[in-house]
Amino acid sequence: DHRDLHSFPTRRSSDLPMKKTAFLLALSLVLAFTGYKAIACSNFLVTKGATVDGSNMISYSADSHTLYGELYYWPAATYPAGSMLDIYEWDTGKFMGKIKQAAQTYNVVGNMNEYQVAIGETTFGGREELIDTAAVMDYGSLIYVALQRSKTAREAIQVISSLMAEYGYASSGESFSISDPNEVWIMEMVAKGKPVQVKDKKGRISVKYNKGAVWVAIRIPDGYISGHANHARITTFPLNDPQNCLYAPDVITFAREKGLYKGEDKDFSFSDIYAPVDFGGARFCEARVWSGFNKVAKGMDKYLDYIKGENLKNRMPLYVKPDHKLTLQEVMGLMRDYYQGTELDMTKDMGAGPYGCIVRWRPLTWKLDGVEYFNERAISTQQTGFVFVAQSRPYVPSPLGGIIWFGVDDTYSTVFTPMYTCMTRVPETFAVGNGSMMEFNDNSAFWVFNQVSNFAYTRYSDMIVDIQKKQSELENNYVAMVPAIDKVALEMYRTDPAKAVQFLTDFSVTQGNNTVHEWKKLYGYLFAKYMDGNIKTAVPVPAGYKFVAPDVKQPGYSNEFYRNLVKETGDKFKVIGSSGH
Repeated sequence: DHRDLHSFPTRRSSDLPMKKTAFLLALSLVLAFTGYKAIACSNFLVTKGATVDGSNMISYSADSHTLYGELYYWPAATYPAGSMLDIYEWDTGKFMGKIKQAAQTYNVVGNMNEYQVAIGETTFGGREELIDTAAVMDYGSLIYVALQRSKTAREAIQVISSLMAEYGYASSGESFSISDPNEVWIMEMVAKGKPVQVKDKKGRISVKYNKGAVWVAIRIPDGYISGHANHARITTFPLNDPQNCLYAPDVITFAREKGLYKGEDKDFSFSDIYAPVDFGGARFCEARVWSGFNKVAKGMDKYLDYIKGENLKNRMPLYVKPDHKLTLQEVMGLMRDYYQGTELDMTKDMGAGPYGCIVRWRPLTWKLDGVEYFNERAISTQQTGFVFVAQSRPYVPSPLGGIIWFGVDDTYSTVFTPMYTCMTRVPETFAVGNGSMMEFNDNSAFWVFNQVSNFAYTRYSDMIVDIQKKQSELENNYVAMVPAIDKVALEMYRTDPAKAVQFLTDFSVTQGNNTVHEWKKLYGYLFAKYMDGNIKTAVPVPAGYKFVAPDVKQPGYSNEFYRNLVKETGDKFKVIGSSGH
């Protein structure tokens, strides 16, 4: 999706061999074969004061046409003094260098750890000249190393900042969502450029290197929600409020040094200086945030001209207060958005085809007769590798409190399945190495969900009804099970913590594998029902019969589709002698 947004370097896919033991013990190999995640993701940040159950939540869809959806896992471990950790770039598998290993690391399941710290991200690019080609820590490494080393969101910010300062920041502009049971933060960063040779007055050459990154982190006020989707969202920020805002000491002075800013410190806008918004940033990125806000807060219509790229000065606020407290299912629903109910609704233009399909094949933009056009870019999209809602629950003690509700593929048709972040293994169907982007595996969640969604795209308006029925059945059942599972686990934990962890591991693994099993059955049902453009329904076999053919309906296309066809073709397909009215 690089061409979906701006002119970023293309990231290519490769499937590197997995060494299971090393993967479980170190970050490095996982980063080498997790696949490739393009800069086209969506995050929402929801504070506990804005949720019905009082939990902090962040959501994240990792969207890339070459990212294989898996559930990553790192067990807690201790390391001897002097240990080093190999770092591989998450997007390319390229070896970046070595960093000092921590003496103690924590259990990490996906993008959440045993202390209920969760991190998501979206890439916004920013100024190309500030990308650091000599640094070691890319954004993926920062996320997964920080999760292994942080007990709170604030500590994660400190770990990320320290790692960038010591080893440099190797990626382009990035927004991070960071949560724990008590706080939710958005952190945005850009590097300071690659090393350059400079010559002094005597002609002597030296290397100047501004290692590290400039960054700002803002705590989302309790009772509010925020979001980001591949464009920097932080504009001005308080300079003397460390409870709610943290930032690099040189975030403003560096901009002055580079000739990017000349105003007063109080007026400094991180986004406007380091990642100015353009049409693509508004229409393809900020529009996704707007649509999520629009679902839960009145008054968002006043930003329509902004997200349509018509008035780039009418920027949305960083966070909004929802009109009501959100349920877990409503937060999941934010990730299932295709602008439904708005003038950008993707089922309402001819690109949806005769069956109201919500996806558009890439490229995002195209030219016709020298004029450039585009498709809408919604949160729900076909190229999602994995998606989650991380639930940090202050009323359930760690390590039992963290649940990452995990799914793969298109968010509109995935199933969010609960994975407790104390678990000591992941479901086989979601495990790293169980298939790959070019290696089909019918016991892989990624491939099973893609079978269903890609078949559904051919007759979407009909099949999605069957899909959502099963989706709701599974998700509602999982949500209903969690309180009882919590109760049992807490009782166990008081006398035998290891037994409680094993219980939650078994529960998570069972539900993950069950989801895939049920989805395989769903695929068979859909294929039998909708094969060859028909809609078939089984008919009971009467006594004395061997079989009875199913009831077959052939509803054809919609009247709107036929009307457009006749408008395009005139009388070409008209039955001779037919007359209308």
